Amino acid sequence: MALFSAVNESIWEHLKLLFYPAMVFALAEYRFWGKDVEGFWCVKLLGVLTGLVLIPVAYYTYTGISGANVDWLNITIFFLVAGIVFWVETKLFEKEYTCPIHPEMAVLLIGLAAIAFTVFTFKPPRIPLFQDPVTHTYGFQG
Repeated sequence: MALFSAVNESIWEHLKLLFYPAMVFALAEYRFWGKDVEGFWCVKLLGVLTGLVLIPVAYYTYTGISGANVDWLNITIFFLVAGIVFWVETKLFEKEYTCPIHPEMAVLLIGLAAIAFTVFTFKPPRIPLFQDPVTHTYGFQG
């Protein structure tokens, strides 16, 4: 379960809470209608990358300004960003976005992100993005 869920309260681990459900949903979408959509995986990649950037930017901006880590605000940011991800994807699908990269490259990049989440769950760099703000530990402590 450590691969797919947050193992601590770090920002990195919370990004997994966005990434993996978005990818599971993408697989379901692909099965039912995505096969017929040019650039499906590129749009999914852009959507999830949007979320993976917005969560830390929003978190570090508000905590830098306020000097506080507020749980309800963290949860609000997560849900707002999840909504933004799906909004971005919907807009790109509506305008039939032409992807600048090959579909296989988009899938490869998504796969590399999954590998990064796996590796950094167990061997995280010792930087604030990976540090649990409560226990000050890094990664899986299992």
